[in-house]
Amino acid sequence: MIATEQLTLQVAERTLVRDLDWSVQAGECWSIIGRNGAGKSTLLRTLAGLRSANRGEVKLGDRSLDDWPLEELARQRAYLAQSRTDAFAYSAIDTVLSARHPYHGNRYWEGSDDHQAALQALAAMEVEHLATRDVRTLSGGERQRVAIAALLAQDTPLLLLDEPANALDLAHQVSVTGLLARLCRRERKTVVMIGHDLNLAHSISTHALLLRGDGGWLAGPVAQVMQPALLGDYLGHPIEMIEHGGRRIFIPFEDHHEHHDA
Repeated sequence: MIATEQLTLQVAERTLVRDLDWSVQAGECWSIIGRNGAGKSTLLRTLAGLRSANRGEVKLGDRSLDDWPLEELARQRAYLAQSRTDAFAYSAIDTVLSARHPYHGNRYWEGSDDHQAALQALAAMEVEHLATRDVRTLSGGERQRVAIAALLAQDTPLLLLDEPANALDLAHQVSVTGLLARLCRRERKTVVMIGHDLNLAHSISTHALLLRGDGGWLAGPVAQVMQPALLGDYLGHPIEMIEHGGRRIFIPFEDHHEHHDA
């Protein structure tokens, strides 16, 4: 689906990712994990074609990302940025309808099929009742769900999401991430996402990519990669894992002696 070959990413003088050889297959759900500043968003923007690699290349299908015409690319991959500013008075339904544009070229593109796709996407995010509302009047969590609805309406095989659970309450974090997992399992869509919640990542992801922020990386199935010692190393803080009700739960290690002394 998407792959990187000898990909190197630098910001200023820092090498964030060095020689990343990584391959993502159809139907896989990947979480990118690392501390703040480790290069997660930089990598996702590069995968989306919004930033050039410092070295190496990204391949979508069997073609270099640079060789994809923009409209064709928009039918292959959808990208959710970490934060957005809604500067104009669009309704929620218009925001989602705009994601249907890659399918219509220069023709009038708000046909009935598009309207149906937009309403279904809003319903999947439980914001269909807000369809006519100005997005600028919505709460942070409602805006996030409208943005994810637009991503769903774009109906691409590859979804790239930077912190999709951002601003969502607990119930919607679980429902949104569960929906993404189902898209991978049932529709063979491919998801690559960034998130800070290790437990959510472990519960829905098939694979994980760890970034250390100094160029180092580790990629593989969650059972291999999401090990406490490895996570602690990459996140810069010891992680404990407990088994509960058939689930693995990750928690930051606390040294109580240290805590009392402080």
